[in-house]
Amino acid sequence: MIRRSILAVTAAALIAATVPASAAWAREASAAAFADTLDADNRRIFEDYLSRRAFHAFETDKFWREAADKRALRKRKKAAGEPLTRDDYVLAFPPEWKGKPLPAELAKAWAAFEARDDVPKTAPDPLPVVADFLAAAKTHYGFVPDRIAEREFKKRYAREALSLGLSKEQVVRVYALETGGQGTADMQAGIHPITRKGTAISSALGYAQLLHANSVNEIAKHGAVFVERLRRLAGQPGLAPDRRAALTRKITSLKAMVKAAKSIPNAWEQHQAFAKTPKGYGIHALNLDGDIGPWLQVIKLAGIMDEARKAGRTTLRPVELELMNLAGPGTGLEMMLPAGLDVPTVNFFSRGGYERNTIVRGKTSAQLLAALDSRMDENEKRPGAVEFAAVFDEIQRGRAAA
Repeated sequence: MIRRSILAVTAAALIAATVPASAAWAREASAAAFADTLDADNRRIFEDYLSRRAFHAFETDKFWREAADKRALRKRKKAAGEPLTRDDYVLAFPPEWKGKPLPAELAKAWAAFEARDDVPKTAPDPLPVVADFLAAAKTHYGFVPDRIAEREFKKRYAREALSLGLSKEQVVRVYALETGGQGTADMQAGIHPITRKGTAISSALGYAQLLHANSVNEIAKHGAVFVERLRRLAGQPGLAPDRRAALTRKITSLKAMVKAAKSIPNAWEQHQAFAKTPKGYGIHALNLDGDIGPWLQVIKLAGIMDEARKAGRTTLRPVELELMNLAGPGTGLEMMLPAGLDVPTVNFFSRGGYERNTIVRGKTSAQLLAALDSRMDENEKRPGAVEFAAVFDEIQRGRAAA
């Protein structure tokens, strides 16, 4: 009984930090049940492994609590207008697991035990995908996006970008990084845009990979302007009746989305929460629309440029624009400050974001910038990025000839 209690404590300590409480108890019971199937030697090895993993989990949690405390301190200092120094940051990386793995046969037996039908599973809830966004848009707003050819979407995107002061290099290199240089207008993070294989790893959509919270935020800020732009499109002389009717329906749907987005407090945390609801999913479907999608994605990038100008940066290199797009405008600016450049990226990302993003892990801010630049160099040679660059050239030649 004493040994069983020790096993329960170590299993609970290992599991509780990474899964919900109910799942932690289920895994604890599973570990104890598995241990009961082992002989004395293998049980000792298994318990020792769990104990070491529990200690590692404890140290890792401690590390991330310190990082969170430092971040909260920096937030208070920035609000008070105080300069940040190197002492305001965590200067180490998360502790690495250096213990021995379970012996191969024991690991295989443990995996087989967990896979049994009678063992509780702890798989996370699936993320929403494009089909969910489309269904929610139709159900809650009567909205079905107009899906247009990829090259035409790029043209509209490029025209919008140039009109808002973004450069060809900025847009194409951000696209190259965010989509691997071959992304489509309906690309979702984790799903290959060409083969359509993979599993969604976030709600990010399109050329700039907007999250569903980004879509809600931008519609709350700029939705009324988008409605007026649609009205101007619908009022053009000589417009085909079918096109005019489609734009009129789209205006009605968009007005309902704007009303929904503005019905909640104008705070990022509130937009994140609303984005996870069916009505939030429906707003995210705007990214797929040939009229609104380019506006929505480009105005997000233009907003980053505005934030940079307010902070005294009149220009942004493509990699700096991407860093602010990846980490958030305010965080990206902080990462480029002298005090933030040579400290680990753990200071600027949530634990989940850091652990999921391979290009972020194990780097300082300066190293991340270099890695992003290198990835852009590689990906802008791929077909989608080459086509996008050609579209920009075509538009600019037309403007020069006009």
